[in-house]
Formats: sequence, structure tokens, C-alpha cells
Amino acid sequence: MAGMAVEEMPISDDRKAVLIGRGGSTKASIEKKTGVALSITDFVRIEGHIEGLLKAANIVKAISRGFDPRQAFRLLDEECQLDILSLGSESENSRKRLFSRIIGRKGMARKIIEKKCGVSICIYGKTISIIGYPDSIARARQAIDALLDGKTHGYAYSLIKQE
Repeated sequence: MAGMAVEEMPISDDRKAVLIGRGGSTKASIEKKTGVALSITDFVRIEGHIEGLLKAANIVKAISRGFDPRQAFRLLDEECQLDILSLGSESENSRKRLFSRIIGRKGMARKIIEKKCGVSICIYGKTISIIGYPDSIARARQAIDALLDGKTHGYAYSLIKQE
């Protein structure tokens, strides 16, 4: 069929159940909202028209990076984007320390950045992922980059003050 495309992407075993959802509800919702067909094995296979396929691929990628499906469905909005920052080159101890700085005590640093920037942040595996509008993502990345560079939390928050 003309205009049809296929994409396959890996998904970890611990995220498959989230992607499928209770009774297949999340999978069915993705299929309905994007007009694609999903099949989930060791990989996620997405088939459909290119526009729906791209949206579905972003949603699947967000869920596979640790986001709750409700947050991932924000990507149905044409303007909303997914930004993934990989810390794969860091040692495990270094990565844990950096992730702890982004999360903050009792999750407060992440909550402050999310609230001030209007984004959703997920730390999963070796990545920090952000869902939001491009300008919001850029502001959140500024604060996250400052924290990763060892700057104080106060300094990072000052970068994202709402004006």
C-alpha cells in the first residue's frame, strides 16, 4: 500500500507490560489514536501511514524510556517533543550520582524543574528523558546540564525562573 511504512524498535522486558497496558488498553489506545498496528515481541513493530507511525514511534520510545503512558500521550500534540539525554559513557557510580542530583532529595529537584518548565522528566536506564514543548525542553535542559556540570541546585533553578 502506498504511504505505508514499518518501524521496529527494541523494548526491555520490564516495559512491555506498560506498553501493552491492562487488558491491552494502552496498545489499543496507541493504535486507535495514531492509526497504526503494533505487534510486541522482543521488539515493537509499528506499521501504518508515516504520520501515524512517527507519532506512535515517539510514544513507544517514551514508554520504553520509563514514562507513564499518560505522559507519553502528550506526544500526540504536534508541537510536543521527546528529548533523550544518554549518560551511557559514564561509569555506573558516576551515573547514579548524576541521576541523584537531577532527582534531588525526595524528588524535589526533578519536581521543581518539571513545574517551572512545564515538562515531564523520566530517569530510566542510562538516560534522562524530557517530554514538552521545544522552548520548555530547552529551559529544562539548561537546568539539567548545570546540575550535571556540578553547579548548585539554586543556580540551576535561577536559570529557569519564570518571568
